[in-house]
Parts: sequence; structure tokens; C-alpha cells
Amino acid sequence: MSFPRQQARTQRFTIGVPRAFQISPDGQRVAFLRGRDGVDTGTCLWVHETEAGTESVVADPKALGADDENLPPEERARRERLRESGGGIVSYTVDDAFTRAVFTLSGRLFYVDLVGDGAAPRELPAVTPVVDPRISPAGDRVAYVSGGAVHVIDVSAAEADHGDRVIVEPDGDHVSWGLAELVAAEEMGRYRGFWWAPDGSSLAVTRVDESAVNTWYVSDPGRPHQEPTALRYPPAGGVNADVRLAVFPVGSAGAYRRDGRPSPAWVEWDRDAFPYLATVGWTSGPDGNPTVVLTAQDRGQRALALLSADPATGLVAEVRTDTDDVWVELMPGVPAHTGSGELVWIARESASGERRVYVGGAPVSPSDVYVRGVVDVDGDRVLYTGSPVENPGDVSLWLVDLATGLSAPVEVPGHGSSLDADPGAHGGLRSGRLRGDTLVVQHRSMDFAGVRTVVLRNAGTETRRAHSEIPSLAETPDLPEPRVEFWRAGERRIPTALVLPSWYHDDLRRLPVLVAPYGGPHAQRVLNARGAYLTAQWYAEQGFAVLIADGRGTPGIGVEWEQAVHLDLAEPVLEDQVEALRDAAARFPFLDTARVGIHGWSFGGFLAALAVLRRPDVFHAAVAGAPVIDWALYDTHYTERYLGTPGGNPEAYERSSLLEEAAKLERPLMMIHGLADDNVAFAHTQRMSSALMAAGRPHTVLPLSGVTHSPSDPTVAENLMLLQVEFLKGNLRGE
Repeated sequence: MSFPRQQARTQRFTIGVPRAFQISPDGQRVAFLRGRDGVDTGTCLWVHETEAGTESVVADPKALGADDENLPPEERARRERLRESGGGIVSYTVDDAFTRAVFTLSGRLFYVDLVGDGAAPRELPAVTPVVDPRISPAGDRVAYVSGGAVHVIDVSAAEADHGDRVIVEPDGDHVSWGLAELVAAEEMGRYRGFWWAPDGSSLAVTRVDESAVNTWYVSDPGRPHQEPTALRYPPAGGVNADVRLAVFPVGSAGAYRRDGRPSPAWVEWDRDAFPYLATVGWTSGPDGNPTVVLTAQDRGQRALALLSADPATGLVAEVRTDTDDVWVELMPGVPAHTGSGELVWIARESASGERRVYVGGAPVSPSDVYVRGVVDVDGDRVLYTGSPVENPGDVSLWLVDLATGLSAPVEVPGHGSSLDADPGAHGGLRSGRLRGDTLVVQHRSMDFAGVRTVVLRNAGTETRRAHSEIPSLAETPDLPEPRVEFWRAGERRIPTALVLPSWYHDDLRRLPVLVAPYGGPHAQRVLNARGAYLTAQWYAEQGFAVLIADGRGTPGIGVEWEQAVHLDLAEPVLEDQVEALRDAAARFPFLDTARVGIHGWSFGGFLAALAVLRRPDVFHAAVAGAPVIDWALYDTHYTERYLGTPGGNPEAYERSSLLEEAAKLERPLMMIHGLADDNVAFAHTQRMSSALMAAGRPHTVLPLSGVTHSPSDPTVAENLMLLQVEFLKGNLRGE
């Protein structure tokens, strides 16, 4: 089987990798999602026994009659925002005691008991289609969204009377409750719209009114009988959804209206000054009662307010407000609170200007570690990810135990049963989940293929830890081991990797270069993990030297590096790709800089088109996948962070957009775009093609019928790789 086909059918070798971990309070059991093998898209819910090192399926979608073709539109949109291309059980929640889990299949609601032997999943008589079900902390009720209304259903009641009741329903056209609006899910990392109170007495719920947001239409010319899909999309400078937050009592106590529904307590922060609702959660106040905690951002994203609210009255108090002259980054995992109630936060240090993890106002992360986010907080233990400043390709887990003073990177035992095996703590990518003394660590490295999942016991000690492994069932790539050279290029020391054919020796012919960047914010490609270079290695086997560089704007280096693209998303990122290429050519004389291609997707697609338009002396052919051509057509929260509004900073949009430069094209350009893309609309490629046609510039457009921003169909994904290679080889033949 060819590598493109294998990569497509395994969804980039992610099928069969365990994920979405939940840990029981005693650390004896770990729930997770995984297919039955490396091509099984029907993801199952499993439980791993940490002492025995065994796992068993507790919910199998095939046995429950799942149909992933029959998903409600709200669920499809949620999965698109999450870039979730799998099927079966793609998410689940468990109660605090780890006794019960809930999930949805084909818009139906199921629960399964996690205690006892042989418990079978059971369907609850919910109003379909069910979206984003979440179990209460006590495990007795489930809240979910259906038709824009929030419902609560009783799990523990008798089968004939589960008491499904509507908590709140839409009160106007284009109004929904309990769902994240587009920019929250696409750009802020907030994928949900309701949250249980820790004691299960209340729900904090968002109300989203999109009536004033621009309506865009996504159509598929391949299905002319189908009506276009209407999408509320806020382009840069446009009107955003109006988002409010209310708290509803759902227990036996609380004020109820005559219709039997709970009365809301509106959380009234200054929405004019801080319109973006970034995060919502709960904590226990000084008196032990639940308190709502939220963060809100101003439209220009130069201020982030952390607020607390009384759930009974909605009265808001300011906890802190962080500001930045450029923008305040939304950091994953915060705010959070320790068991003693201290705030866990990520903020810039006044001395260095870099980000650090703070607990109760005191920094707990080293000053020479680039902080990426808080992963988990359990009691007085904080788990976060960070990278050594000098080696941004390594992403380590750090565990802070406030009770013992321990603060150290988490080491992972090597393969096999011996605890004396090489810990392998000095490279790769790590993520994890923490509860009590049990820690689940996922490790990726250049030293081995795929992902290792290790369950550590006594995680908070520096002594030898008992451990077990949850095996990955992912397929092994049918590809030579990636042959990668790493270095920091040029005066700016740009993180760079060069991927070479396994068969190449430098006494053979010179190699054409394929530059393969993402190059933009929030995505890093030069990483110490084999999986990051599989596609690049396949292109290398076709006869290319593949160059990957993380220039200014990408994460991993520092705040100043990220903010260097402020008011110009084009010139700095392009300059750094050129600098990395020149540095590579000086180091590796066998690179043929007379034959340089570039390809990328999304921001990388924008960068590929930009390269052949502005630097045809360097780049000789480009493939641009789902490119952002005109930034005025991209969404508010992302675009305005970097460029401001089109009305306030028109020059920034002119510097960063490509439409006016169509007449400059003199190199071969292929644009690939999904017609159903609701993130980067097909209008970007369509308008660029029209401008190129008007200028008489030949180009190639490959429209993908029914495909969204990330192609998931195996046949399409396979053929895209083959067509790109054919295009690049045909246009990089040289003299």
C-alpha cells in the first residue's frame, strides 16, 4: 500500500492512538477513547486498570447502532471547529466519582456505569438530536443541547420517568443557548456553552444572538439540487455575535417561573468594553459556596479581564486585568484554582516580558522555560507544558507540587518493564492528565514511531514510580525512518529542519528544494517527534529536500517573536522563509536553489502564494491549499488581533493581502480549496482566480466538492498528495 493511501485511511496515523483521558479518584482506573485497530474509525470508550495493566471496552458504537453519516448540523460544526475527523464516540464526560460516563452517538444520548462488571451502555430518552452532553458532578443528571435549547435529564430516576426538562430555549431568531459561537470555537479555544456548578445545583449557560452577524452561504456546485448552507460569519471589522451569560438553578432549590422553568441570574460584566467571552468555569468561594469565574477580552485584544460572579445575583467583581500594548494571548488551561483556592494563572513577567505560570501571585515555572499552557490542576498539584528556551522543539510536562515544593519536568520510563530503563526525558512532545497521585503521560519522540502512553503512579514523588502502558493500536508508517537535520538558521536563529531522502548521498545529483511551512501563529512545525515529519519524508522520497522553518509569528521562541507579525502578516514570515533557505543552501551545497517549490495549507497556503508573488527570484512554483488571500474576508477575533480592523488600519490589510498583487504572478501556482470550507471560505481562492484571470496570468485551481477546511475523505487526501507531487515535479525540472 502506498504511503499517501495509508496516511489517508489512518487519518495521519491517529486512529488507534489512545486519547481523552479521565482518571478515577483512587488512580486505579483510566478511561480513554481509542479505535479497535489502526483503521477503525468507530472509536470506543475503554477503561484501563492501572494495577493489572489491562484494558477493556465499556462502550462500542457498532454495538449501539451508530451512524456517523447521520449527525446533527450543530455536531458537525462542533467537530469541524475541533478538527475532529473520527467517528463513533468522539467525546464523553464522567462524574467526579468516576462511576458513570455519558456520550452521544448519531444525535442520541447514552450512559454507561463504570462500576461493577459487565455494565452495558443504555440510551436515555432525550430530545434528539443531542449535542454536547455533560454529566453532573454527582453523576445523577445530564445537561445537553438540542435545537438551541438546554435540557437536563435525570439518569438515576426510574426508566419510565427520567424527567427530561427544558432549562432554557431560544427566545428569538438566530438565538441559541449552550453552544459556542464560531469565533469562540475557532479562535478562542472555547468549544462549549454551558458548565455545571461543582455541587450540581446550577448551570452557567451562554446565550448567543447572531441576528446581526453577516450571513454567508456555503454551496456545493456538485450538488445543484441542494440549497446553500447559511452561515453566520463575522469577517474582520464586522459585527460579532452578542454573547451573554446566565446562571440557572437546576436543583430542588432556586427561583422558578410559573412555567416551571428556572429564572436566570444574568452575569452582567461590561460587555461593551469586553465583548469576547473567552472562558467560563466555577470555583469555590471563601465561604465554600460555588462561584462563577470568567475571562473577557476587549475587541482590540489588548486587555483581558478575570472576573468572578455570584451565581445567585450575577453580581460581578474584578479579580485582575492584564494588558499589553500589542495583544494579550489567551493561554490554555487558565484560569484554574488549587485545592486551597489559590489562582493559577499565566502572565508576562515584568522583568523579561516572557510568560510564566503563577500560583497565588508567585511564579512556579523557571524563567528559562517557554510556557505553553496549564494542562491540569488537581488539589495542590499543577501540571503545565513548556519548552527550554534554547530548544523549542522539545515540549515537556512540568509538575509542581505546592505541598512538597517539587517542581520538575516529568520523566517517562523507557520501553519494557524495567524501571531502570532510560527515561528519555530529554526530547519530544508531551501531554498529560493528572489526578491525585496518578499521571497519564503521552510522549512523542524522534527515537520511536508513534505515541507512547504511560500511566505513572506516585507521580508527585522523586522516587521510582510504578507505571503501566496503554498501548497504541495505530499502524506503523510504511516509510523509511525520517532523515532530519536540525539547526537554528541565520542571524535570527530560526528553528529549521531539513528532511532528506533516505537513499540520497551528497555525491549524487543536486536536489530541488520543497519549502513546507505553516509559518503563522499558533502552529509550530519544527518539533522533536517523528510524526511531525512523515509527510515531509514521503515528499523527500520523491526526490526533494524538504525545508521546514518556524519563522517569526510561530510559537515556541518568545512573546516578542510571536508579536513580530503585528500589523504585517506577510513580510516578516516571508523574510524568515527566505533567510532559512539561504542558510540551508550555505550549509548543504547539494541543495539546488534554482529549483525551489513551496507548499502549505491555510496560513501555509497564504504563505505559499505570497512567496511566488513577491519573491519569484527565490521560489519557482507553489501549491497553496485553502489559502487566506484577502484578510478582510477572515474572522474578527483572529484577524483583528494581528491587523486591527480594516477601517482602522487599512494599510495593514494592504500589506498582508494578495488580491492586488495578482498581476505580478510569473511562477506556476496551484490553489486547492474545499467548496464547503466554512473557516477559510472558497471565496478567497475564487477571487484570486478571478484577479489572475483578469490579469491574464495562467494558474491552476483544484476545487474539492463537499470538502471542508481539512480534507478527511481518504481518497481525496491520498490524491491530493499525488497531484501536488506531479505539479511540483513538472514545474521544477530546471533548465
